[in-house]
Amino acid sequence: MVRAHLLISGIVQGVGYRYHTRRQAQGLGLVGWVRNLDDGRVEAVLQGTREQVESMIKWCYRGPSEARVTDIAVSYEEAGDDFTDFGIR
Repeated sequence: MVRAHLLISGIVQGVGYRYHTRRQAQGLGLVGWVRNLDDGRVEAVLQGTREQVESMIKWCYRGPSEARVTDIAVSYEEAGDDFTDFGIR
């Protein structure tokens, strides 16, 4: 299991990014969360197999059709057992 912490920049608020992210992550079998930040970015924590997480990161660069992602800062953290599903915070 791996865990990735993402800070997603661009036009990512007000376009359904969090809801689409949750749906995509659940479809891939990931656990974690996604939330809006006050500075206009979206923050997400993804946990699953390396393949699942990498697939989700690729999706995050596209996002929903209304989003325009300009950058994603990704850092990897130690996976834990503190998530049971994928939520919106």
